[in-house]
Amino acid sequence: MTWTGETAAVRERYGSHRFGQSLLLARRLVEQGIPFVAIHFNRMTQCDGWDTHKYNFEALRDELLPLLDEGLSGLLDDLTQRGLLDETLVVTMGEFGRTPKINRDAGRDHWGRCASVVMAGGGVRGGQVLGASDSIGAYPTHLPIDPTDLHATMYHLLGIDPTNTIVDPLHRPVPLCTGKVVRELL
Repeated sequence: MTWTGETAAVRERYGSHRFGQSLLLARRLVEQGIPFVAIHFNRMTQCDGWDTHKYNFEALRDELLPLLDEGLSGLLDDLTQRGLLDETLVVTMGEFGRTPKINRDAGRDHWGRCASVVMAGGGVRGGQVLGASDSIGAYPTHLPIDPTDLHATMYHLLGIDPTNTIVDPLHRPVPLCTGKVVRELL
């Protein structure tokens, strides 16, 4: 793959895989003023993205975590070097967590009670870990953050008042978000 205007070193820093090159493309879109870019992490060889119902440990060790580490660190380093991280909100998350117990196929199933999110740039105060779970990662024990709170925080960081009300096609008022901004992130 060739990218006009990108050095081989920059392309390699993101990784020579689809995820890394998608992140590089995302950086290029941000540079051009595109306000929202989403990258979907899927089509892996060992599993269906992060859906590790089977072979969880092998998939994480051999594929998922190395790709995430290489691509995401490449993006964050590149945004920092270009002076774009402070104005670019980067959120890395799935739609839920994984079960704290391993299933019979050496995998982990869907779990909505506890999950992890990585946020950087865009007004997020870095270098901190918020919240904690019990010893097996099943339930939050300190500073539980609801998905609606995460939504409210992202809206706030993007300059959108999360307490706004929108009007649906039938002219009914609908709250934009019901969560609270996580002030500890700011």
